[in-house]
Amino acid sequence: MGNLKLVWNIAVGVGVCANALAQESESATAANELSGGAYYATGDYGQDVDTSIYYFPLSYERQLGNWNLQLSTAHLEISGAGNVLVNVGGVGRNEFDSLDEIASTSQKGIGDTVLSATYQLPSFSARSPFFDLGFEVKVPTADEHKGLGTGAYDFGVQLDAYQQLGQSTLFATLGYKMRGESDLFEQMRDSAFLSLGVSRPWSARLSYGVIYDFREAASAQSGETHELLPFVSYALANEWTLMTYVVKGFTRDSADIAVGTQLNYRF
Repeated sequence: MGNLKLVWNIAVGVGVCANALAQESESATAANELSGGAYYATGDYGQDVDTSIYYFPLSYERQLGNWNLQLSTAHLEISGAGNVLVNVGGVGRNEFDSLDEIASTSQKGIGDTVLSATYQLPSFSARSPFFDLGFEVKVPTADEHKGLGTGAYDFGVQLDAYQQLGQSTLFATLGYKMRGESDLFEQMRDSAFLSLGVSRPWSARLSYGVIYDFREAASAQSGETHELLPFVSYALANEWTLMTYVVKGFTRDSADIAVGTQLNYRF
């Protein structure tokens, strides 16, 4: 599944889209933003049984000059084979007797916590692209013994780019994840990711678009993922924005289908 920076940052693409739309809005000058969302995904991820994921993220973002600082956490529920991770997809896992009971069962709890800092680079001109440089740390607050996380710290870096072309906003993300060593998921490895997208206004308050997301294999026992994410964003008021999206996976280690929504409040 896509990277929920989420949201999100929900999926990586959704987070990029939200930033791109924000640059078109006067309300983007607000110093604070609260975001809450809901995400559901299902698929077999190359396993004998299907895995379902319910993900409820909550994040707070603070703007300090050219810096955007964000703290995200979530409630997470996973039902399935026990080797599918949120923000990663299907992976391998070590076989321990202590983990046998969680295979093909449901587990719930707090997800991992994500701390991120994004620097908005000065633009060269009014017509040149905008660039953001982001840094991320995943704090392993999810219970790895329940299969809700790897139990290791992860680090990420990414470059976001936005370009206005007529009424359309083109955006892209190129990044790299450095994953810490996990006792239960020893096959995890570092990987790169790429997202490409476009958004257009339908009306003064309604925008729509689509995102393509590619990720290298996150473990030695999994493969790369390709996903397509169409979305709709609606400005409920100057401070409130609601985004809804669908995710379609095209590889074994992606979700077959996923749906999500995110509500942002700027103040």
